[in-house]
Amino acid sequence: MSAPISPTELYRYSLRLLLDKDIPAWVDLWADDGIMEFPFAPDGWPRRLEGKDAVAAYMRHYPDHIDLHDFPVLRIHQTTDPETIVVEMRGVGRLVETDAPLDMTYIAVVTVRERRITSYRDYWNPLTVQEPGADFTGSTR
Repeated sequence: MSAPISPTELYRYSLRLLLDKDIPAWVDLWADDGIMEFPFAPDGWPRRLEGKDAVAAYMRHYPDHIDLHDFPVLRIHQTTDPETIVVEMRGVGRLVETDAPLDMTYIAVVTVRERRITSYRDYWNPLTVQEPGADFTGSTR
């Protein structure tokens, strides 16, 4: 499937890829110089990833640690910039290592240009990563 055209369609498609654990296809949605930021990241976790390769490295082991099952809450808001959306969502699943439930809320500000993600600011809940098995980034926190 070719990448959807609108930022909303592309974002919905990206969530399907995450649920399918197709991380290479998810990374392919990114522009080569795309930037992913985590303003609420706790100490020891990355706050900014610059470039598609850095995003790929960050996400490489995600499915080995976090098994997403659904996004039961998903609200996508248009902004005055047609290339930027604001997303409110909740992801649920389990932590692979401990089989503990995962329930995380997010707000994301995503910009898509020429059918590729160029900017993704992920305001995820840092309290969730205090659970054993939640750290897929290789941090030494």
